[in-house]
Amino acid sequence: PLGDLPAPAWLTALLQPGATAPLQSDDAVRGAVRDLLRHGGYKPTGRGKPASEYLVRASGDGSLGTINAAVDACNVVSLHSGLPISVVDLDRAKAPFRVGTAIQGDRYVFNASGQEIDLEGLLCLFDADGPCANAVKDAQRTKTDATTRRTLTLVWGTRELGDRSARAFAWYRELLERLGATVEPVS
Repeated sequence: PLGDLPAPAWLTALLQPGATAPLQSDDAVRGAVRDLLRHGGYKPTGRGKPASEYLVRASGDGSLGTINAAVDACNVVSLHSGLPISVVDLDRAKAPFRVGTAIQGDRYVFNASGQEIDLEGLLCLFDADGPCANAVKDAQRTKTDATTRRTLTLVWGTRELGDRSARAFAWYRELLERLGATVEPVS
C-alpha cells in the first residue's frame, strides 16, 4: 500500500522550484491547457484553474508538500510539464471509465472538508458512479490514501502541444518504475 511507500528525497527534491527536469512549462503550454478546459464551455479562472497552475504557485511559495509517492510523482510531472494529471484509486472507482464533458448539475466533493466543484462544461473522467476526476480537482471519493494499491492516471494533454503528453507520461512512468511500481498503459 502507498502508506508503506514514503516518497524518497530524490522525488521530493523535484517538487522544488528550479529543479532540473526533462520538461519545462511555459505560457504556450498554460494557454493550450486552458483552451482544453474551455472545450465544453468551462471557464478556467480563479479557483477553477488547471491543477498544474496551482502546483507552480505552491512550489514557488513553499507550500507544496508531499502526499504519497504516487501523487508526488504525478505532481512532479505536472509541475514541470504544465499538464494537469489525475490519479484515482482503482479500488475506489468503479468501471467502466470514460472521458466526457460534464453537464449542468454535475458536481462532486473534492476535499475532506466537503467543498464541491461545479463541473458543468469541464472535461472529466467518469466512472460508473459519475464524474470522478478532471484537470482542476479530483473527487474525494476516488482519491488515493495510505491503503491504495492500484491507481489509474490520466494526463490531461492536448494535440495542440504535439508529443508533450507522451513525453510527460514517459517521464511519469520512469518515476513510478524507479519507485518499484508496475505500470500498464491503457487507452
